[in-house]
Amino acid sequence: MDAQNSAKVNTRKRRKETPGPNGATEEDGIPSKMPRCAIGLRQPAPFSDEIEVDFSKPYVRVTMEEASRGTPCERPVRVYADGIFDLFHSGHARALMQAKNLFPNTYLIVGVCSDELTHNFKGFTVMNENERYDAVQHCRYVDEVVRNAPWTLTPEFLAEHRIDFVAHDDIPYSSAGSDDVYKHIKEAGMFAPTQRTEGISTSDIITRIVRDYDVYARRNLQRGYTAKELNVSFINEKKYHLQERVDKVKKKVKDVEEKSKEFVQKVEEKSIDLIQKWEEKSREFIGSFLEMFGPEGALKHMLKEGKGRMLQAISPRQSPSNSPTRERSPSPSFRWPFSGKTSPPSSPTNLSRHKSAAYDIRYSYLEQSKFGSYVLLAQVQ
Repeated sequence: MDAQNSAKVNTRKRRKETPGPNGATEEDGIPSKMPRCAIGLRQPAPFSDEIEVDFSKPYVRVTMEEASRGTPCERPVRVYADGIFDLFHSGHARALMQAKNLFPNTYLIVGVCSDELTHNFKGFTVMNENERYDAVQHCRYVDEVVRNAPWTLTPEFLAEHRIDFVAHDDIPYSSAGSDDVYKHIKEAGMFAPTQRTEGISTSDIITRIVRDYDVYARRNLQRGYTAKELNVSFINEKKYHLQERVDKVKKKVKDVEEKSKEFVQKVEEKSIDLIQKWEEKSREFIGSFLEMFGPEGALKHMLKEGKGRMLQAISPRQSPSNSPTRERSPSPSFRWPFSGKTSPPSSPTNLSRHKSAAYDIRYSYLEQSKFGSYVLLAQVQ
């Protein structure tokens, strides 16, 4: 029971629907920030047949309670996890991480089944056994790798590798004529459950490749693989090349459409700016025009003022009544040519007596007008 609780605490279950940073969710309990740590492994995990074991010391298996409380550094809890680990992915790494964190002091041993066992009991693999061994060796949580691991764990194998607990997900694994190959391990109290990572598995990855086979075949043809290496027929090879050319043409057309859209958008933006500027200038022009030529514009006031000045200039100046009388100098007499009589020049006294019908015009003085011209004032007698 304590192992189950410990497994739940250390489980980082990833959901496919709402992945977070590095595929994690809020349920994982991963802190958003953590201090930088330079501690890391520099060498891959060794193989079990390369490690020297001292069999002179007796090995006593620890209980679940002792393992949960923590063991001395020189006596770690030896946890075993096995699998095929084909196309090693994050689901495998997370399962091994959970196994590593089951107890405070854990030494993780990972068994990898050979190609012969895997092909007989499960099916054909994408990676061969050496590639799968190497992939598991370079997982940071692994301390030791067992090559050619058995399909069903025997007491002799558990004793040989001094295994305390076996870690695996608690879903019954039916294979090799058994409903659950881990049934006897569970009955012995040596089973420590882990949690599967939803949304990713080797079968899922292979399904993606098979489903999009044409896409990946074309991809590898572009990268230089031959049709023979890809096991592609001559007709399919030509078909893939034709599809590739069609896709390139489509991409070019799409790029041209995007560029034309960008150009049209820029032209629209510039035209809108020009229209706005034109509207502003037209408003300014109309406002200036109305200020000049409108009903109460400046032009009307100018015309009124000019008209008043003209009338004032044309009308004679009225002299004030109390102004002193200006003495006029005597001017020569003039007689109209159509008058019948001619009289000799007479003295001023005789002129006052003789007032004939003749019209005499006396030229008085020249008066300067407001416009700067001189007006001739005359009196008719």
